[in-house]
Amino acid sequence: MKILVDMNLAPRWAELLSRQGVEAVHWSIAGSPKAPDTEIMAYARDKGYAVLTRDLDFSAILASTGRDSPSVIQIRTADARPEKIFKPVFRALSGLTAELEKGAIVTIDMNTVRLHLLPLR
Repeated sequence: MKILVDMNLAPRWAELLSRQGVEAVHWSIAGSPKAPDTEIMAYARDKGYAVLTRDLDFSAILASTGRDSPSVIQIRTADARPEKIFKPVFRALSGLTAELEKGAIVTIDMNTVRLHLLPLR
């Protein structure tokens, strides 16, 4: 699995994911911090990354375009520091690898994980 960490999450997310064997890069390394979400999505799609974010715009882009990639992983907690939520996020990602590789939106909070396969209908 390959994960592109959005600007609204700390670069530490990419470090922790990499330590767990996930190919992960923070957007600040891959592209311009001022890039629009559509550019981030295009990069992720072209390079085979899923996008890890707190931003609901990525799901909205998938819904409006009907695309089946890239996968989006949304963290929906007030405190998204990796020290607080990394374990449940990584557990969810580990259990949904096949779905994320095919195309999905995964929404994770402290108590639930929701999965929507792409394309959205």
